[in-house]
Amino acid sequence: MTTTTPHRPAAGALSVVIGAGGTGGHIYPGLALAEALRAAVPGAVVSFVGTERGLESELIPGAGYRLHTVDMIPFDPALGAKRYLLPAALLRSAHQARSVIRAQGAHAVVGMGGYPSAPAVLGARLAGLPAVIHESNAVPGRANQFAARLTPHIAVAFDRSRAHLAGGERALTTGMPISAALSGLAELPGADRAALRVEARRALGVPAGRRLVVFNGGSLGAVRLTRAAAALAGLWQYRDDVQLLVKTGPAALADTVADLAASGGQRIARAVPYLDRMDLVYAAADLVVCRAGSATVAELAATGVPAVLVPYPYAPGDHQTHNARVLSDAGAGLLLPDAETTAERLASLVGPLLADPARLAAMAGAAEPGPHARAAELLAAEVLRVAGFAPAPLSVTSDLERI
Repeated sequence: MTTTTPHRPAAGALSVVIGAGGTGGHIYPGLALAEALRAAVPGAVVSFVGTERGLESELIPGAGYRLHTVDMIPFDPALGAKRYLLPAALLRSAHQARSVIRAQGAHAVVGMGGYPSAPAVLGARLAGLPAVIHESNAVPGRANQFAARLTPHIAVAFDRSRAHLAGGERALTTGMPISAALSGLAELPGADRAALRVEARRALGVPAGRRLVVFNGGSLGAVRLTRAAAALAGLWQYRDDVQLLVKTGPAALADTVADLAASGGQRIARAVPYLDRMDLVYAAADLVVCRAGSATVAELAATGVPAVLVPYPYAPGDHQTHNARVLSDAGAGLLLPDAETTAERLASLVGPLLADPARLAAMAGAAEPGPHARAAELLAAEVLRVAGFAPAPLSVTSDLERI
């Protein structure tokens, strides 16, 4: 276990510890919650419990929050015979989390999902403190299925996940916490959205007159999507009406750049390791081809960007397919199985969409924003209630105002 120097809040100041880790789908909503808590209670101290293996080791300190790490292993059936190590690892990491919680003088703990979430919630139980869990997927992960048995305070992003959680009938539907920049984009009036689109396309280097298709494989990228996007760029290299922006993840960037150069696809496609300003990406995009992680689905629903959703086929409980159906059932997205995601299949699917602006507009209009744009504030209010703090009026300033 490693930990940064504990920072106890001033007497009477709010302190919250958030358990989140593994992938961006758990971490980014945790960061959005932290942002909303600080907006609601100036001076609040928010810190995180995670591990050294996941993306939290980069994303959380990078966002300016303290990260305390515990020695937890994934709730993963692939562990095989090593699954017998899980109870001991959970108990050890829960005691580590309890030490962090006490050192931080926490008033409440929040489990956002991912395997660091379970020891955080169990650590709160051991410390005699209230805990809130937030389930982001339509089908809950194993960590939150376990953690839901330890606390009566449950929040969910999607109503359909209630049936899969112990005590789910009493869960509060908050939506998926998204950043202030994205919630601000979701709430922009039409004229301002149109003006932002012009600026966003300029910032992303999209030539005038071209439709922008964004390929987003999630926080680590997706090999299937990246390869299909590079091959599609080769097929479409002579088109002057389309531009592809491909998020590869850092590991696949060099190979993708080489593939684009070999196929001639670099004429209409650009590969990047990360997409840091998703507010600009969604403002500029005509269509997104992506995995169906819960955070991505919530962002698409809130911002109203049409999508082709390619669920990760090995997600526990096939939860990405269930996530994707939140949009496909509403007519806001198309569901494409991973095994069918080839350049030729994408050309036959994406090509007609780009040629039919009316259909794209109908898909955008079919997106049901739900509570996602205000989810961080709703979840923060629930955490404050559980912690015994009366929140000040929430006012989260959007980064869009500073573009």
